Amino acid sequence: MPLKKVPTLDIRRYDADREAFVAELGAAYREFGFCCISGHGVAPTLIEGAYDAFQRFFALPAETKMKYHVPGSGGARGYTPFKIETAKDSRYPDLKEFWHIGREIDRNSKFADVMPPNIWPAEVPGFHEYAYELFEALDLLGSRVLRALAVHIGLPETYFDDKIDQGNSILRPIHYPPITEENIPNVRAGAHEDINFITLLVGASAEGLEVLTREGNWLPITTEGDAIVVNIGDMLQRLTNHVYPSTTHRVVNPQNDNARKLGQQVA
Repeated sequence: MPLKKVPTLDIRRYDADREAFVAELGAAYREFGFCCISGHGVAPTLIEGAYDAFQRFFALPAETKMKYHVPGSGGARGYTPFKIETAKDSRYPDLKEFWHIGREIDRNSKFADVMPPNIWPAEVPGFHEYAYELFEALDLLGSRVLRALAVHIGLPETYFDDKIDQGNSILRPIHYPPITEENIPNVRAGAHEDINFITLLVGASAEGLEVLTREGNWLPITTEGDAIVVNIGDMLQRLTNHVYPSTTHRVVNPQNDNARKLGQQVA
């Protein structure tokens, strides 16, 4: 019996071959809660520029990065240091540090009290520009995926538009520092489900990301080319009466020399 594999689908087919694409996309999400999306149009130069800016930030001294940590905010914006976030039901904190960027809104908006302004590191030229342009590009891609998912379950393609257009979406650059200790109990990201609508994950070409299948097995997910992993979160699972599952997943430590290399993703 062939091994299962989370498929990679070209989203340009939504315009050129809609019926078949929607059927394949819906089947992937019903089965795995995950799909790899290619042909998305997010420019490689934008991704590369953003990654460069994020790497320059994470390479700063710890005391500099801590200037952008906001205690009591739950990490809503700015910097969250290493070994702070812990997956639900896990005894050990994740081996990662990260930054949060949110939607920029009018500060007179009724949502201003729950969507604080962004924080930008003065030490990293280009961080603001690249990060927010990437935020907007991924936000647009997410809305396209949701339109196809709406069609698959017989809803108008714009059904989810007004559920997300003012949402508190987050861009999260994640840095996984090299692992130099042996036999540690921590993993880069403990097993969890996402609480949001959908998650778009850039940079899953390296080993580590795994999804829990219906049969109870951990299935590795790696991408090729420009593909971006998109997975279902709890909000969409609930709104679709569990037709689209919010699947348990994790990021494990590589079992080879790659463990000693830094890892970086954008979610």
